[in-house]
Amino acid sequence: MAPSNDHPGEQAAQDPIKLIAIRDSALSLDEVFRAVGDDAAGGTALFVGTVRNHDGGADVDNLGYSSHPSAEAEMRRIAEKVVAEYPVRALAAVHRVGDLRVGDLAVVVAVSCPHRGEAFEACRKLIDDLKHEVPIWKHQTFSDGTEEWVGA
Repeated sequence: MAPSNDHPGEQAAQDPIKLIAIRDSALSLDEVFRAVGDDAAGGTALFVGTVRNHDGGADVDNLGYSSHPSAEAEMRRIAEKVVAEYPVRALAAVHRVGDLRVGDLAVVVAVSCPHRGEAFEACRKLIDDLKHEVPIWKHQTFSDGTEEWVGA
């Protein structure tokens, strides 16, 4: 996206990818929000994916995420695509693996840009592409004893 003028704050930052991680411990909203702080950013968009108690009309009892060893590198590749497409000042993305409970944070992504519209669009692109392309799989066990695997 082209900048609206020549002010340096309207441009993408030199190294806007601040945090990319796959973690087997609880995620922190504060850590991700701090990572994308930038004085030239007029808009910051943050998306939080949480474990819900249902899926496809069935009650979820247990949920676990696992990832391929390349998952973090794939997250970085997607982040680089977003940075190339939008004037990103700062970007962060973390995804949880392991066993999670209802209400736990599964993924947190954030993007800051000069303007809010760009931040919303970049954040949406980041989470949508992460969900579709990163090799992370979700294993769900339902209250009726059935289970399923879902993932990229």
